[in-house]
Amino acid sequence: MNSNIILICVVIYFVGLLYIAYRTSKNSDNQSFFIGNRKSKWWLVAFGMIGTSLSGVTFISVPGTVGKLTGTEYVYGGFEYYMMVIGFFLGYFIVAFVLLPLYYKMNLTSIYTYLGRRFNIEAHKTGSIFFIISRGIGATARLFLVINVLQIFLLDNIGIPFWLTTIVILLMVVLYTYEGGVKTIVVTDTLQTTFMLLSLVVCIVYVLTQLDMSVSEGYAKLAEHNYTHLMNYDGNSATFFLKTVIGGMFITIAMTGLDQEMMQKNISVDNLYNSKKNMLTFASTLLVVNFAFLFLGGLLYLYAMQNGAVYGDGIFGFLNESGQIQNMMGDDLFPALSLQGFFPLFIAVIFIIGLISALFPSADGALTSLTSSFCVDLLKMNENDKISESQKKKTRITVHLAFTIVFFLLILIFKWINDKSIVYLIMSIAGYTYGPLLGLFAFGILTKRTISLRYSILSIALIAPAITYTINELCINYTDYRIGVELIVLNGLLTFMGLWIVSKNKAVA
Repeated sequence: MNSNIILICVVIYFVGLLYIAYRTSKNSDNQSFFIGNRKSKWWLVAFGMIGTSLSGVTFISVPGTVGKLTGTEYVYGGFEYYMMVIGFFLGYFIVAFVLLPLYYKMNLTSIYTYLGRRFNIEAHKTGSIFFIISRGIGATARLFLVINVLQIFLLDNIGIPFWLTTIVILLMVVLYTYEGGVKTIVVTDTLQTTFMLLSLVVCIVYVLTQLDMSVSEGYAKLAEHNYTHLMNYDGNSATFFLKTVIGGMFITIAMTGLDQEMMQKNISVDNLYNSKKNMLTFASTLLVVNFAFLFLGGLLYLYAMQNGAVYGDGIFGFLNESGQIQNMMGDDLFPALSLQGFFPLFIAVIFIIGLISALFPSADGALTSLTSSFCVDLLKMNENDKISESQKKKTRITVHLAFTIVFFLLILIFKWINDKSIVYLIMSIAGYTYGPLLGLFAFGILTKRTISLRYSILSIALIAPAITYTINELCINYTDYRIGVELIVLNGLLTFMGLWIVSKNKAVA
């Protein structure tokens, strides 16, 4: 594998991003950074959001889920993950027809301003803090996955340490986002989504060619190996299809509709009608793209078997010199085949470009949205007319750099944890951190009750995840039932119930 050629391609790609950032950030101000001056084209946002939503997790982890690992609590096999994708699709309709009209009606820069107007300043800050925690952890988990792949399969060979790789990649993200913010990433995400989808299509075509199969023949072959089954009918299983669909729907409501990163791009569109078009176009496209990634995953397993891979004792991979199976399941499958000589150099280059393209949309949007939420929600920058635009910009850049340092530290923590299936780790984290947001917004929208007790909202937002965690542990240790992605529903429901207990039945003015 010629690492130098791959690195040159990455450098050229990044120079292109910097050029786009330079052109799009001209005459930018704080409103350009936060919401793109509400001039974003809906079709650009829809296309770019594909890359933001999918990220490196989908690019690497989703193909790996097609293979079934035994002895692991929370995994998918075959196309079972697609049940969650269907849940995602349903959730986008609720975002489009319930949440987006609310945000446009209130003309929000930060969606958590709604909580402040509906309840009090504590609710506003609680929503923002939980978003910062949720998005910070989720984004760095996604970043770690891609950086770790680059490190293990490419950069370790030329002596570059993990910490240096992390710094360089984060510096790249900072360089092209610190000035233009949303105004820039709406355009760069479109470019990166294009490269990611191009990489997906080229890899599918190449593997089908090597297997000497058409698309229909490839699907039929996957069905023979039981890789295409969709539904798990075991009600006690964490991946029971009904739980997965419902859980996926609420994950979308929380991780898209109640997430400043995803929503700041949507509310940057010029009007509600176009924003709805963006959301529904994006949702429909995700059905096709996720299915393509699962299809690719099945083909990769077939390709590996054709080239000598074996399966035994829950492990899939190639025999090493000691006669033991070197595991290539899960997150290791696609990178190992692409970067360890099983694919030709041009496919390796396409894989890396696709992977980098999947990395940046999840990193740039997260860094920008965290900066926006901290400045608007916690520092109240937009409400302080005594501070000049230049002073606000200086503060915003300082916050931007501070979050970059936080990202660096969290990535090092994930390196220490070294989880081999990040997609499940992210869903689990989301269940605990987005659950209080789900319950808080649901209580505000569905009831007219008010909360007057100081600190009660924050207390409930902390207690609900703790109870959820306890219930999950009790199920694992004392029952056959396994909580899957419906964990976020349980957490949100507990938050809702807690808020009801401390609220008063008083109409909102």
